[in-house]
Amino acid sequence: MRSASDLKAFMKQRRMGLNDFIQRLATNSYACKHPEVQSILNLSPPQDAELMNTNPSPPPSPSQQINLGPSSNPSAKPSDFHFLKVIGKGSFGKVLLARHRTDDQFYAVKVLQKKAILKKKEEKHIMSERNVLLKNVKHPFLVGLHYSFQTADKLYFILDYINGGELFYHLQRERCFLEPRARFYAAEIASALGYLHSLNIVYRDLKPENILLDSQGHIILTDFGLCKENIELNGTTSTFCGTPEYLAPEVLHKQPYDRTVDWWCLGAVLYEMLYGLPPFYSRNTAEMYDNILNKPLQLKPNISNSARHLLEGLLQKDRTKRLGCTEDFIEIKNHVFFSPINWDDLNAKKITPPFNPNVTGPNDLRHFDPEFTDEPVSSSIGCSPDSALVTASIKEAAEAFVGFSYAPSMDSYL
Repeated sequence: MRSASDLKAFMKQRRMGLNDFIQRLATNSYACKHPEVQSILNLSPPQDAELMNTNPSPPPSPSQQINLGPSSNPSAKPSDFHFLKVIGKGSFGKVLLARHRTDDQFYAVKVLQKKAILKKKEEKHIMSERNVLLKNVKHPFLVGLHYSFQTADKLYFILDYINGGELFYHLQRERCFLEPRARFYAAEIASALGYLHSLNIVYRDLKPENILLDSQGHIILTDFGLCKENIELNGTTSTFCGTPEYLAPEVLHKQPYDRTVDWWCLGAVLYEMLYGLPPFYSRNTAEMYDNILNKPLQLKPNISNSARHLLEGLLQKDRTKRLGCTEDFIEIKNHVFFSPINWDDLNAKKITPPFNPNVTGPNDLRHFDPEFTDEPVSSSIGCSPDSALVTASIKEAAEAFVGFSYAPSMDSYL
């Protein structure tokens, strides 16, 4: 169970980005003496680490490559929307509830600042997110992309509007979930991860903030900014990225890692749903890293034997022995913990969710944090380019995001 003080510390720490976390780590004298932390702080920047991978994944075959299309979308622009409320924030921008002026449909519009993305050299991740969104439009537990477009200074993702709230928000309120509810969520999450893996995509950033509930209470996985494409069944990558509480040991060790990193994260999220805090959590971040690397998993006796066995399999520090290391999703799906789940019914959304958000309609924002919804929309959206983006910067931004804009073919509507 979360104590009030642990919960407060955990939430504050969670709001920090990984970069801010590493900066804090670097200035902590106790932490810096820890050999594993010293190793972490000597890492190359993420974008360089990927390029320096001694065993890079082969380039995708022509059949795997997505046609990025033109670099502009003449049929879409910001003025097509009424922007109603801020419903989320990220490192590079915000997510807003918007209603289209023509069809009156509600969408979640993710608005990203090009300048901020270029400053942190994250354009590759943004384009990867866009590619992954295009691949996933038809999976029941992954957020769908309707289309995307850009202006001189901003990028726009037009996404499904999901208003049942973040799993993190509901965990905050309830502290932990009963096992049947945790099993239902874990099964839908595992189905989504299994689907991504079938497309040779590793998700890499599973955490309760990236897991939404829809209006009926089904899971929707969102935020594909850290996804890594073209990872074959036995392929690996080596970029140091993720969220501190959920980093797998092999990521901390700077070792190449594979799809099983997602199964570690599933174990961490399931543990948090059952116990109220992530496994190995400590307010002292250096101690938490040490726990992830070295401390044996400790499970209190208030869960079933099948849940205990699953957590031990997913939170196995050696990825070559982790549940999912040989047959991937099939191993998760066939685990005894999920024996009550009919997977065909699950994917068809025929299983009634254990919790109904009871939203009255698109304007019902009760499950969004007031920290977001109280913010004025006017400060989040601007149609004119940032004055700091001089002509050269606009040209750089245009070249960096060629192919971002996307409009589906008419066939997709038939």
